[in-house]
Amino acid sequence: MDIYVGNLPFNLDEQTVIDAFSEYGSVARFKMITDRETGRPRGFGFITMDDDAQAEAAINAMDGQEIGGRAVRVNAAQQKSGGGGGGGGGGRDRDRRY
Repeated sequence: MDIYVGNLPFNLDEQTVIDAFSEYGSVARFKMITDRETGRPRGFGFITMDDDAQAEAAINAMDGQEIGGRAVRVNAAQQKSGGGGGGGGGGRDRDRRY
């Protein structure tokens, strides 16, 4: 199960988060989300725990707890909905008068 962890301090190292969640079970991985342009942490990340019961225990225990001096927000990660991004829509037709 993937777990969202938000409100993390920007200077926090990944191992600190892993250690905090390891108290509730085996952490398969942790991914700190970083800004694409600057590479700096964005203050949230995702933990994967293979055992759903352990993940639920971690969510219940860790939500609102302090990590690195900040109360973190912890919940089950929502799956990204497909159909993303595109964009398009390109503005006005130059020959058309409005």
